[in-house]
Amino acid sequence: MKDPAQFAATAIRRLREQVPGKAIVAASGGIDSTAAAVLAHRALGDRAKALFVDTGLLRAHEVEHVEEFFRESQLPVTVVPAASRFLSTLEGVADPEEKRRRIGTAFVRLFEEEADRFGASQLIQGTIAPDWIESGGALRDTIKTHHNVGGVPKDVRIGIVEPLRDLYKDEVRMLAAHLAIPHPERQPFPGPGLAVRVAGPVTAERVETARAANAIVEEEVERAIAAGTISRPWQYFAVLLPVRTVGVMGDNRVYGEAVSVRVVDSNDAMTGTATDLPLDVRRRIAERITRSLSGTVTRVLYDITDKPPATIEWE
Repeated sequence: MKDPAQFAATAIRRLREQVPGKAIVAASGGIDSTAAAVLAHRALGDRAKALFVDTGLLRAHEVEHVEEFFRESQLPVTVVPAASRFLSTLEGVADPEEKRRRIGTAFVRLFEEEADRFGASQLIQGTIAPDWIESGGALRDTIKTHHNVGGVPKDVRIGIVEPLRDLYKDEVRMLAAHLAIPHPERQPFPGPGLAVRVAGPVTAERVETARAANAIVEEEVERAIAAGTISRPWQYFAVLLPVRTVGVMGDNRVYGEAVSVRVVDSNDAMTGTATDLPLDVRRRIAERITRSLSGTVTRVLYDITDKPPATIEWE
């Protein structure tokens, strides 16, 4: 994409051609879906309804942050509470591919229901090139099934429209800046949410542990950015690992869980370089996680693996 203004004008024209009636818009609060939602709103007006699904797999205070983000973007959005629905569909599931497929199906079924209520026949979503490439598109192997591509069931009852399908993340950020979307540098957050940052089985308790650890990582990295200690990374988060490890609390033995911290730089999400945080920042993160989750998390690790060979998210 050389000219974001020209791309936006073309995308709006195509949306009007592709959507003669009403559509719902999958709005996660990320840059991709927000750019798609803004284009849809400009193309269709009240014929487009943006939905933000509270899956129960979100970061701390994510619903409030997303609502504020959409207000700043001057884009109306409806919050759909669905935590119990998503947690129940993941019960007993540890395999990451199965997690993504189940989450994709749960999203589609919910959107079908909401489309019926709104009288819509189409779903607009912010799929971008890395989503379908990593999901096995373009004659490639499936690296990981993205919930909004490979996770879409074959019997979907709603037409899917993807105005950003051929863009990469750096191009989407250029488009977002042109559309005056606030905070285009906001770090990506996976559509399956904390389900893919809870390695192994997903339970409400393990999600809450991952949420608390993730919040601490974000707070400390943001503090280091504000202090000028580091430049803003592409992504920074915590992963709850499917292992237990011995620790000490007072004079007592504790058998708790382990957390891995990951900080990555990238331009387009197709490749990534692990970023080294200053030692004092890493120590503060580890101390805060083990103290606030005392008895639950006994060890904090730091991931220094690039993409490839690793992916940015663990699952």
